[in-house]
Amino acid sequence: MSNNSPVGSRKAISVLASSTFAFTVCFAVWMMFAVLGIPIKTQLNLTETEFGLLAAMPVLTGSLIRVPLGIWTDRYGGRIVFFLTMLIAVVPIWLMAYATTYWQFLVLALFVGLVGGSFSVGTPYVARWFPRSKQGFAMGVFGAGNSGSAITKFAAPALIIAAGGAWTIVPKVYAVALLVTAVLFWLFSATNPAHNVGKSVGFGEQMRVLKDPRVWRYCQYYSVVFGGYVALALWMTKYYVGEYGFDIQVAAFLAACFSLPGGVLRAVGGWVSDRYGAYKTTWWVMWVCWVAFFILSYPQTEFTIQTATGPQTFQIALSPTLFTVLMFIVGIATAIGKASVFKFISDDFDDNIGAVSGVVGLAGGLGGFVLPIMFGVLLDLTGVRSSCFMLLYGTVCVSLVWMHFSFRPQQRQKGASSALSAPA
Repeated sequence: MSNNSPVGSRKAISVLASSTFAFTVCFAVWMMFAVLGIPIKTQLNLTETEFGLLAAMPVLTGSLIRVPLGIWTDRYGGRIVFFLTMLIAVVPIWLMAYATTYWQFLVLALFVGLVGGSFSVGTPYVARWFPRSKQGFAMGVFGAGNSGSAITKFAAPALIIAAGGAWTIVPKVYAVALLVTAVLFWLFSATNPAHNVGKSVGFGEQMRVLKDPRVWRYCQYYSVVFGGYVALALWMTKYYVGEYGFDIQVAAFLAACFSLPGGVLRAVGGWVSDRYGAYKTTWWVMWVCWVAFFILSYPQTEFTIQTATGPQTFQIALSPTLFTVLMFIVGIATAIGKASVFKFISDDFDDNIGAVSGVVGLAGGLGGFVLPIMFGVLLDLTGVRSSCFMLLYGTVCVSLVWMHFSFRPQQRQKGASSALSAPA
């Protein structure tokens, strides 16, 4: 592990700070289609489904690349893998400004998605610089880099406005920012060969953990709290524009009210899970999401009834303020849920946490890929913008039912054991 001397502690803090900063920038780049996709959709006259696919393409690569990047981190060290991942992504991000056709955007978006895999690099890299008693804190701080999604909501619209409406400024600035970030990361991070693992866990061995039904449950939970977070972070700016008629700057700012707490409060979720347990924390997270998604699912409605004095028309609709408050609550819930699911893993798979974390993280990322596409498909088919929340409501229902029937026998057994051990 890390050196406990003051010099060793300073180096660990430097690694944590530089890695968290780099991950924040990477996540901002990974989520750039949340804003960039809107002018591209207008330029190419894309359908809702095509927009959803474009926004989700980086998420696909960032999810699939997590497993090999984690393997290479164990074998070669996190510093070099993190640095090269950022460096390779600079070129496709820059070229995004010169794409003109839909297929070019899709291909480049796949390569942009490489930076999304940085989570599986930074998490073990950072953790190994700290003693076991502080690894949870270190990983929680690093995971707060998810707030990069909110940074994109502020930075990208401002860049577009400053450039007179030209969206091509965004990938150029992001490419330069990522290059500078890679250099700064290299200067302020460090390498410790003792952290490298001679024989790392392979992809096949990671996939074998799927034989355990608990892993399937955690994959489903994480596809809701992380996959749902990523999908909504990509979709919300466009939702505000279409549903409430805001311009892109105001829409992105309001969307950040969801993205920001969903990122920075992950460390708080770890503390809550340690204090109250993974099951109870995740259970309440799902119930909060269930209530919020139920309300958010209700479309704007207008109906007329016949009264004694004649017809009377009623309108039911969520105001922008109430909608934003509900999204803020969902953001907090997903932040806590992301941490509580990994608490499940650390509790149940102490000897195999790396393999299970890789599979669960992959499932969460794939959820973030599939959901935006489904949002677009549902909107094209129904014309109802709130259909995205109807879909998420269904996924939360599955999680609640699965949790209820999966943990009830264990709770009964625990209750019976407590009763037997109680004094007469």
